[in-house]
Amino acid sequence: MSCTAFAPNLSARDKARHLYEAIPPGLFKVENDTDRVAWRVSPEPFALSPATYARIESLGSDLLSFYRGLNSLYNRSARGTAPAFIAEYLDLGKPESIIKLARQNRFKQDIPGVIRPDLILTESGFIASELDSIPGGMGFVGAMTRAYCQVGLESVGGVDGIAQGFAAMLASAGKTERPTVGIVVSEESADYRAEMSWLAQRLRELELANAWVITPQEMTFTEDGLFAAFDGGELQRLDVLYRNFELFDLLNVPKQELMLYAARHNKVKMTPPPKPQLEEKLAFALLHHPLLATLWQAELGREAFDRLRVVFPQTWLMDARPLPPQGVIYGLEASGLPISDWRALIDLGKSERDFVVKPSGFSELAWGSRGVRVANDLTKEDWTATIDEAMREFSTTPRILQRFHKGRRIRQSYYSEQSEEVKNFDGRVRLCPYYFVVGDEARLGGILATVAPADKRLIHGMSDAVMASCMIANDGA
Repeated sequence: MSCTAFAPNLSARDKARHLYEAIPPGLFKVENDTDRVAWRVSPEPFALSPATYARIESLGSDLLSFYRGLNSLYNRSARGTAPAFIAEYLDLGKPESIIKLARQNRFKQDIPGVIRPDLILTESGFIASELDSIPGGMGFVGAMTRAYCQVGLESVGGVDGIAQGFAAMLASAGKTERPTVGIVVSEESADYRAEMSWLAQRLRELELANAWVITPQEMTFTEDGLFAAFDGGELQRLDVLYRNFELFDLLNVPKQELMLYAARHNKVKMTPPPKPQLEEKLAFALLHHPLLATLWQAELGREAFDRLRVVFPQTWLMDARPLPPQGVIYGLEASGLPISDWRALIDLGKSERDFVVKPSGFSELAWGSRGVRVANDLTKEDWTATIDEAMREFSTTPRILQRFHKGRRIRQSYYSEQSEEVKNFDGRVRLCPYYFVVGDEARLGGILATVAPADKRLIHGMSDAVMASCMIANDGA
């Protein structure tokens, strides 16, 4: 569907004011009842150059290959035909029950249906700081895209690219043209309920899926399958269960046993699958591990392997176990010398600490920016404590050390409610493309841009950041 303007020929200020009114309230958590949105609004989508857009669009197939390769290497490692440390690392900190669940034959080949990297736009291209397979923002991007469309501005993916991509993924997963879908949002993920409700409603309006947001408590299991009543109606059998909750919180999710039983016995298709090994940030470290290069090339092909090693920043798992005297941590130096002990990093000066430390996964600290530490922002005392914590909690909450790549500066416009004017600021941008897995394809449905002030070290949806969909323009970034 092409973009048709309902309010064309507006000034930049009036376009931005229209967006404030057109974006449904509550798609992201707001600070108080009077706020329409809790971030800055731009008069137009963030502009990407055709070359940047082409690279992002083609990245989807590489990321799909990466997930399939990671899944294959984990399975091979678990059965002893690939190095044992792959599965050992990916299973760190997880209870045995979760590991056994993830290895069941029913889920053996399953990978996530939504892939969203966080791409930092740098002077030389972009860097993927991490991957998310249960991403927020889909409903927001869909609503923002439609709001821009109303003033005549078309975004990447088209006016309903997110809804159409999500629906195609669900239909592919459920192997039915118009599936009945329960989008299960747990209490821990409640901040995403409003935007997922918007997305489900849009799927119904487009007659692409009978999709509804439900709580775990609203489901019923019988021998015939998993059922839920939508909007006060009769019970309906679910074809697909979209898991909008994290696996580390699984034991706190009501009726999780029924959901998993139904998925194991092919009574419902669960996506993303209950496979926490595919949600670990340390997968980047495995891609960069020198002893695994040949295996990765066989899984991905040489060209995709080389491309991903450029896009994924250099990453190490902070394994606390001692090395033998001749051992060193590959590719990591302190003061120009190779190191064999993570604590050798403590004495680095701030200017030498171009790193971030992050919990890898399966932890409440591993999503958002909760557990991220930017090394050269820390005092010597805090940097020491960060390394000590990583060593102490290696077996329960493993951390990764990752090269920090600073985003390049751009100028970004926004509408100021206080002055009712369009203003500008220096910022850095994170691009979040949403790819939907449909068969052997990873389809790009839309891109979220988050532009934070240039003095902020981490880019996320803060109140003084601009959040917008993306468009293609010859003068874009």
